[in-house]
Amino acid sequence: MFIKQLSVFLENKEGRLDEVLKTLSQGGIDLLSASLADTTEFGVLRLISKEPERARDLLKSAGITARIDEVIAVVVPDAVGSLQKVIFKLHEAGINIGYIYGLSVDGEGAPIAIKTNDPAKAAEILEKENVKTLSSEELGQ
Repeated sequence: MFIKQLSVFLENKEGRLDEVLKTLSQGGIDLLSASLADTTEFGVLRLISKEPERARDLLKSAGITARIDEVIAVVVPDAVGSLQKVIFKLHEAGINIGYIYGLSVDGEGAPIAIKTNDPAKAAEILEKENVKTLSSEELGQ
C-alpha cells in the first residue's frame, strides 16, 4: 500500500531535468512513473522507480538533491466520480492531501499516488472503503 517515491529538487533552468534523467539512465534505474511540478525558480520531480534508494544515492553522488517519501498507491475505478469518492473519504476524516499524480502502471482503473499528512490513517480509511491499493512489491520495488 505504501510505496517509496523519490523527490528531486531542481532549479528551473534548461537542462536540469535532462541531467537527472541521464544520471538515472546511466545508473540503470528503471522509472515507473514521473511527475514534474514547477514554479518560476524551482521544480519538484517525483519519481517511482524499482530501486528508489539506489536512485537517490546516484543522484546525491552527482550533486543533485533528492529524498525518499512514502506515498499511497491506489487504483481509482474507471467511472465518473470515482476519484472524488476516494478524496472525499480522506477529506471527511480530516486528512490533508498534499498532492496526487497518475502512475504509469498497467492494469484496470487509473492508478494514482497520494501524499497525505497522515498516511497510516489514510490507508486505514481507504482499506475500509475497499479502495484497491498497490503494494511496493506490485510495482516491483
